Amino acid sequence: MNVKLKKGLNLFFLNLVLGGLALTLVLPFTWMILTSLKSLPETGLDTWLPKVLLWSNYPDVFSMEGIQFGRWYWNSILVAAWTTFLQVFTSSLAAFSFSRLHWKGRDKVFLLYLGTMMLPGLVMMIPNYQIMISLGLVDTYTGLILPAAFTAFGTFLMRQFMLSIPKSLDEAAEIDGASKWQLYWNVILPLSRPAIITLSIFTFIGTYNALFWPLVMIKNPEKYTLPIGLLAFDGTQGQVTNLLMAAVTMSVVPMILIFVFMQKQLVKGIMLGGVKG
Repeated sequence: MNVKLKKGLNLFFLNLVLGGLALTLVLPFTWMILTSLKSLPETGLDTWLPKVLLWSNYPDVFSMEGIQFGRWYWNSILVAAWTTFLQVFTSSLAAFSFSRLHWKGRDKVFLLYLGTMMLPGLVMMIPNYQIMISLGLVDTYTGLILPAAFTAFGTFLMRQFMLSIPKSLDEAAEIDGASKWQLYWNVILPLSRPAIITLSIFTFIGTYNALFWPLVMIKNPEKYTLPIGLLAFDGTQGQVTNLLMAAVTMSVVPMILIFVFMQKQLVKGIMLGGVKG
């Protein structure tokens, strides 16, 4: 068989397999969107396509009794944005110390810090909750944000990337009289942009979709985030599947857009972050 023909067939079958896998991932989103455009009786039928596209389901989500969808949307954005900012800032500071500064026991402390990644998040939930009680931060936005402001994963990701930055830049900055803070802020941080974007995407999406910690911390419905608020669609006016799917669609679309527009930076940050250990 011709070598070029063989490569062409292999590429065709590879694309066919990848296309099939992509289709299986798209189907749930397709069902979700189509269901969000149905009437409530139609959601119990086996048909995928609605008889009439009810775009009014989307504004109806905001007018449902007992549902504060707009407020919950804002709460999720607010908590995710602050958590992302603080996590990127603290992780970059710790990564700068572990990668560019030299102090006794640095690598041992880093390994100990890295070991906290082995602990499941649910295990840490109880001590974190007790700390929030002692600080009087239960049922507050600060209580949602503060425990997630520090992360070993973010420090590891930023450190790996910073290790790939040439040490000669540190020496050049020191010759010019730059302090350690100036070296961090004016040299290392701008060069770490791909890693910062990668960590920001991971942190924002993870916080935006978080359920267990907000479920434990928040008691006031006005402070609910979207994952908790969506649970109310099964209790306030019965099971309104069509409106629930409309709400889920509105909550998912921003995350998809963020990933689509930032995927190049995301891949670049992951690749460059693993260049040097």
